[in-house]
Amino acid sequence: MSWHEQRPDDATGGAFTVDPPVDFPTVEPVRFREAMARFGAAVHVVTTDGPGGKHGFTATAVSSVSDQPATLLVCVNHRSRVTSALHANRVLCVNTLRAGDDPVADVFAGRTGLSGEQRFLQGDWTTLETGSPALLSAVVSCDCRVIEWKPVASHNVYFCGVVAVRQGEPGSALVYHERTYKHV
Repeated sequence: MSWHEQRPDDATGGAFTVDPPVDFPTVEPVRFREAMARFGAAVHVVTTDGPGGKHGFTATAVSSVSDQPATLLVCVNHRSRVTSALHANRVLCVNTLRAGDDPVADVFAGRTGLSGEQRFLQGDWTTLETGSPALLSAVVSCDCRVIEWKPVASHNVYFCGVVAVRQGEPGSALVYHERTYKHV
């Protein structure tokens, strides 16, 4: 089955259109997940707070888009509990974890049974401009306002304007590679 058949353009609201349309098959999901396990990626805890509540989740699908204006993208499964909060709050903070912050990553990945605001009992937190929680031990925290989001296949891609940055002490970061945490 091609990508276009899996997620027709009308389901993505016209996002990511190609002229002329390109139709091509993709690899099987299991094979793709195995390939992605070999991508080393920084581990982040993405947080939000506002009318939709205080929430957070562990993510590796975070990337810079531009420095003018300063923009990040964050990918979140559209079935995630945090999706409605992100849509209501329209703010988030990307906290890049430090080597040794594995317990924080596990809590926000849902591996400990804690949920909602209970997760914020792990670590020390502050806020920056948007009110989203910023982790004090983070290598860097980027406080953002959600500019827009686009549904793509199983995920929403959030484009976020960076309104404040807090840099932590220099040191090693936490990465996820081959389904385990590593320090670099």
